[in-house]
Amino acid sequence: MSTTVEKKDVSPRVFAAKKNDPLLKRNIGIMAHIDAGKTTVTERILFLTGLVHKMGEVHDGGATMDYLEEEQKRGITIQSAATTCSWNNHVINIIDTPGHVDFTVEVERSLRVLDGAVAVFDGKQGVEAQSETVWRQADRYGVPRICFINKMDKIGANFEFSVGTIRDRLGANPIPIQLPIGAEKDFVGFVDLIRMKYIEFIDPSNDAGKTYLEGPVPEEHMDAALEARGKMIEAAAEGSDELMNKFFEGEELTEEEIIKGLRLSCIAMKCVPVLAGSALKDKGVRFVLDAAIDFLPAPIEAGDIKGTLPYKEEQITRKPVTDEHVSLMAFKTIAEPTGDMTFIRVYSGVLEKGAKLLNPRTGKTERIGRLVRVHANKREAVESVPAGDIAAVIGLKNTVTGDTLCDEDNPIVLMKMTFPESVISMSLEPESAGDRDKLSEIIGRMMREDPTFKAFTNEATGDLIISGMGELHLEIMVGRIIKDHKCNVRTGRPKVAFKQRIKKQVDLEARHVRQSGGSGQYAVINVVIEYDESVNGFEFVDGVKGGSVPREYIPSVEAGLRESFLTGGNTGIPFVSTKARLYDGKSHDVDSSEMAFRAAANLAFRQSIEDNTVLLEPIMKVEVSVPEEFVGSVVGDLNSRRGEIAEIENQGDMRLVKAIVPIAEMFAYSSALRGSTQGRGQFSMELAMYRDVPAGIAAKLMAN
Repeated sequence: MSTTVEKKDVSPRVFAAKKNDPLLKRNIGIMAHIDAGKTTVTERILFLTGLVHKMGEVHDGGATMDYLEEEQKRGITIQSAATTCSWNNHVINIIDTPGHVDFTVEVERSLRVLDGAVAVFDGKQGVEAQSETVWRQADRYGVPRICFINKMDKIGANFEFSVGTIRDRLGANPIPIQLPIGAEKDFVGFVDLIRMKYIEFIDPSNDAGKTYLEGPVPEEHMDAALEARGKMIEAAAEGSDELMNKFFEGEELTEEEIIKGLRLSCIAMKCVPVLAGSALKDKGVRFVLDAAIDFLPAPIEAGDIKGTLPYKEEQITRKPVTDEHVSLMAFKTIAEPTGDMTFIRVYSGVLEKGAKLLNPRTGKTERIGRLVRVHANKREAVESVPAGDIAAVIGLKNTVTGDTLCDEDNPIVLMKMTFPESVISMSLEPESAGDRDKLSEIIGRMMREDPTFKAFTNEATGDLIISGMGELHLEIMVGRIIKDHKCNVRTGRPKVAFKQRIKKQVDLEARHVRQSGGSGQYAVINVVIEYDESVNGFEFVDGVKGGSVPREYIPSVEAGLRESFLTGGNTGIPFVSTKARLYDGKSHDVDSSEMAFRAAANLAFRQSIEDNTVLLEPIMKVEVSVPEEFVGSVVGDLNSRRGEIAEIENQGDMRLVKAIVPIAEMFAYSSALRGSTQGRGQFSMELAMYRDVPAGIAAKLMAN
């Protein structure tokens, strides 16, 4: 006979019980493809942990964590939002991240500072394009994960299929710790494979899933449960030699040993525990919280923090404890009129209000003024933040995303974040000439907030150009300029963020010789300039021997070449992967100067690119999910857009078309896809590479 169970306090599966024990802390992120249900999961967590007393919904614009106007209007998460809650005597810092690829920077910087993540998947779709992207990001930062198969009550939901996509598409080792009973409208509960109990959901209208029925495993599900439990126990045994020996000797693992083994395997990224539920219907989210505590690491378990000494390559480490020298990373900035609010993760030591810390990037110190804990758009002032915690500092002057702040006498530079290149741009101008200075200030604040949002002035036309990760990205940024900052602007048509490279190596002599009475200008340099795909940006090599170019002038040659590289020549299009080697030259005892050699370097670069450049365009990895009857029209349309079809996969009752397509051909694709699939097609895309534009198309593209 099933009995009603309500779990409010300490879970029996808690390994640490001391007050303020660092093991009682978790820093986790919620990550997934757009519309998989991340924000809904977070809203349920906030309710269950008592942070809110009325749950907001994404579909009606009331989600607590989606507090920006654009988020509420569109029903998507744009900025990662941070909150702190408690569950079973544990403190949990949670970051709800966007799923749309245009805002992948938010996921990137969040994963950099998290210790664990909950990957949410749509129970019908399984692994989708952006969930694959964020999974790879988590792999890069070594973030252990648990998986939540959401929307199990959705028509077409299939737990086994979804788990299979985690295994096949992500190359992971998914280990279900629950066996769902039923699916779609018949999704009624699950078998807890650890305790071998049947958990039945009851009407959640009054308590949002806090209570449930618990009883013995139904006879008709026993065989499947035992088979799944056997695989789970085997994965647990792989967590340690001690458990493996016990397993091979045929001894039963206890409940606590199973959890311990799965925890060790999860933290070592040998497996990912998998749960199931329906966040919107309040089914199963409380068990996700239990699993986050059981299987994801505390900050102290994440290992020593690696970094380097400032201005050196020497590796050093810090321990994630409070009695170490303080070090922290800024991972997000929100520009506000009263002073920037900078989210930080403290990696070692204790950050105290009023502390004076070094920023190794700038070489300057920052004073910690106001320290706050953040719950979405609400703040709570604190005096200190210990190692392993996430908080925010208000009023930092010169600290941006990715910067390290540390003890002045014991400096360290923590591993930097990497951000993708912008792929689309448009012109922007204020409707009122008097708003020009105001717009410049707004753009500066937005660039501090978002490292993938760039702005520059086109020297040839005088236009202000903004660039970002996609049409939606720029559309939302422009919307914020108009609505949030009250500055009306006009925009030009979106344009592709082309790049260019040098076609073939050139070996040339550049002469800057001027004589017009009095002291003249004299500089001659011999330089080899070439495209080198292994170079990130511009690389200068000093190959001068015998003093043919005096040492004091070589930095001027490098400066001149780099300046020309950055300006993009006559077209203003940025160059990529350029290497310049200075190997010879001539000087004059009287007429040579730094200015002369800089001018010679400018001339050398201009000469090297005359009829010697190739236009590069961003190529996007595109995935289109459509019913089978529309596959032909989708493939034909992508081919007409210069697309190359890589493969077509089965995805339940849908088909997944994978292709690479130039972004120049993908403007307004969402409207075209809706029209050709009766509104049933969905797509996502992300930058795959930059590639040469075919010669016949380059001139046409540049003309547009």
